[in-house]
Order: sequence, then structure tokens, then C-alpha cells
Amino acid sequence: MILLPSLLCALSVAGCQRLTDRFSGPKTAFNAEAAMGYIKTQLDFGPRMPGSAGARKTGDWIVAEMKKRADSVIVQSWTHVTAQGDTLPLRNVFARFNPKATQRVLYVTHWDTRPKADEDFNMGNKQLPIPGANDGASGVALFMALGDVFKKTPPSMGVDLLFVDGEDWGSFDFYSDTATHPDVLIGSTYFANHLPEPNYKPIFGVLWDMIGDADLQIYQEDNSLNDAPEVVARVWQTAADLGYGDYFIAERYGLPITDDHVPLNRQAHLRVVDVIDIHYGKLTGSGPTAGVNPNYHHTMQDTIDKVSAKSLQIVGDVAVTLVK
Repeated sequence: MILLPSLLCALSVAGCQRLTDRFSGPKTAFNAEAAMGYIKTQLDFGPRMPGSAGARKTGDWIVAEMKKRADSVIVQSWTHVTAQGDTLPLRNVFARFNPKATQRVLYVTHWDTRPKADEDFNMGNKQLPIPGANDGASGVALFMALGDVFKKTPPSMGVDLLFVDGEDWGSFDFYSDTATHPDVLIGSTYFANHLPEPNYKPIFGVLWDMIGDADLQIYQEDNSLNDAPEVVARVWQTAADLGYGDYFIAERYGLPITDDHVPLNRQAHLRVVDVIDIHYGKLTGSGPTAGVNPNYHHTMQDTIDKVSAKSLQIVGDVAVTLVK
């Protein structure tokens, strides 16, 4: 995903200084320790960029594990030819719980990892594929652990878990979209154009991205506020009701983020919001000098020690409660 210029200067440190640790343990049956194990499994497969051995193993694992948990699993497979002429084999996995329910909620995450650590401070690392513990594995781990919960206690409404491929392949330029930059958000764009049924219209949707950051601070993203403000209100109010207002911060981030919710909203007219902790690392400074130091986003430092079970539990509790 990408955000507009001055990303790291958007928030003052005041928001961070008022952050206090009010986490007192799980609020639902979501098992964050199991989710941490699902992150490790993915990292053991290696980088998961399209066309890699790690992607093949991870995709097979997601399909097999979802078939153990969900009522039905649909796999969308296709090939994508990049602007450079490379052919990428891609897979979306669409796992459905309570498929006969007319009222449905769509949850989305991407399962691929970025092929280049282009934000790494070490020049020698910039051409290496990132490990993707947070940016890729944390969302998948969230969905696996949600599947564990929904298998034991089916949600009151229909829930669809969509694992999209090819989110992070290409170049995110300023104001990028899939028309001018066709090699990003590939899987969500494909899904938007190939819905599971012609009249598919969930009552709301949530994209979960980079939600394992040990320093969890999730602000309200601008595209989400513009396209589905009522869904933003629902998600952040649910977090507040659980006592997680210090982690789901009810303040506008101030910049739009181009992520998988954009084609789902703009092309398929679904109402999907982005739950993302874009500040992957420690927020420091204030005003125009605010920044993240260190910044692990799109670097080789996106490793399992930078994520935490506490953050996964907080987000998992919110995700479970939204569909109770």
C-alpha cells in the first residue's frame, strides 16, 4: 500500500504521548498465541511474492487450512502480465462462513509479500524480498485465528474471508491507481471485477492490513472516511466499547492510503474500510518533523520480533465482536 507525500509528518507526537496501556487480556475467544504461530508458519515458507516457491506453499496452506474451518472455499486463479512483460500466477482465496445468510460481512487481507525491500536503509538490502511478518503474514494469521473461532462458534451473520494476492508487487507512485499502475492491488482489482455472484453486496467490509505492529496505533484513514464513513464509525465504536480506544484512535489520519479497499469501493461499489497501522515502528517528533524511527515498512526488518500477540489480540477481539 502507499500513502501520499509527507506520510511520516502527518501526526503530532501528542497522540502518542497520551497513549496508555489499557489492555487487560482477551475479550473474545480469539487466540493471539495461535495467530503468532500462523505468522511463524508463513515466515518458514519464505518470501511469498507471486511466482515464488514460498507463494506456492503458502497458497496451498491457506486453501487447505480454510477448508478445515470454513463452510466453503472458492479459489480464484489467473495469470497477470505486468507492465514489464512478466507473467505472474495469482490466487485469491474466498472462504465463507454461514454461506446461506443473506446479511454478510466481507473481511479482506493480502497474503503476498513485497518482492523488494525498497524502503530499507541498507542499500544492499533494497533488492531483497521482505520477510513480511507484519505486512502480509499478520493479516493471514488474523484470518486463520478468526476461522478457528467461527468454526467453533458460527457468527450470527454470514462472514466471508477474502485473501487477495498481488497487492504489493509493483510500484506505488503518488496518486497511484490500478489504471495507471496496474501491477499493484492486483488481487483486489480482480475480485472487484469477478464477484462470487452478480448481486454480491455485503452490508459492510473491512480490510485488515499491517495489524500486528507491536506499537499499535490505528487511525481512521481518509479514503475510508470518504467512501464508507458509517463503517468507520462502526469499527472504531466497537473498539472503544471493548476498551481499545487507545489503539483504535478515533482521529482522522489526514492522508488517503491506496490499499486493497480502493478498487473494492470504486469498482465494485462495496463499502470497505481500511484498518491499517501505517506507522510500522515508533512514532517520534512532532508537527512537521514527526516521523517513524525506525521504520520497518518494506524493509528486511519486517520480522516476527516486530509484531506482538497483544496487538493481534486487540485486533482479533474487534474483528470477532463486529460479527457477533
